Amino acid sequence: MILAIDVGGTKTLLAVFDDNKKLVEQVKFPTPKDYSEFIKSINEAKEKLTTKRFFAGAVGIRGLVDRRKGILITDSILDWRNAPLAKDLSEIFSCGFSVENDSNLAGLSEATLPNNAKYKKITYITISTGIGSVFIVDKKIDTNLVSSEIGKWVFEHDNKFQTWENFASGKAIVDKYKKRASELEDETSWKSISKNMAIGILNASAAYTPDLIIIGGGVGEHFTKFEKPLLQALQDFPHESIIIPKIIGAERSEEAVIYGCLELALQKI
Repeated sequence: MILAIDVGGTKTLLAVFDDNKKLVEQVKFPTPKDYSEFIKSINEAKEKLTTKRFFAGAVGIRGLVDRRKGILITDSILDWRNAPLAKDLSEIFSCGFSVENDSNLAGLSEATLPNNAKYKKITYITISTGIGSVFIVDKKIDTNLVSSEIGKWVFEHDNKFQTWENFASGKAIVDKYKKRASELEDETSWKSISKNMAIGILNASAAYTPDLIIIGGGVGEHFTKFEKPLLQALQDFPHESIIIPKIIGAERSEEAVIYGCLELALQKI
């Protein structure tokens, strides 16, 4: 059995998968702000699982991680510092554990879906409060780009230099339109938003030359609202030497991280 753990800012999910990648059981609990309380909650959740033996595990978590040491260095919501997740979880569940950023795992999850796995190079872009990305090559996270910050790319916008996420993220949408992506239906607004998205996507296409771009995150869940204006905006930019790949919306939402954990754990066995 494989154990996948998704540690969110408000809730933690433990999911158990069998050898056929089938989800067989799960346990949820509110994520404590204190790390020692988190470990206590993990032990309590363990007792609720009927599965007692695991071959491998992986944990997805917000914030900055040290993959080699298996620790969470810091996070803007959880009051944890240098939390030794891999060590503690390995001792609790008696199996090896890998630690990865949750957005990267969401991308790995999407990239390994049957319809997407045929593509060699995939760029997954998370558009939520901020903007992040992960680059998947041959169904594995590219370690050369694993810490890249696509949302921090700087462009000239509204006559001043700004990061991409400053004018194209979910937060930027709320700041400008006073509505979330889920609430926004105005086509004119989405055309403007799509142009802002297209700037970064065009540059990602040039920098990473992916075969497929997947857009996920809170805004990405509403891909059908901006798919057409986004593709039109990309065509309107002059880019004769840049190949724009196929662009799709993510298929998984809340399940993405645990399935990414599953794939990572299997790759580490």
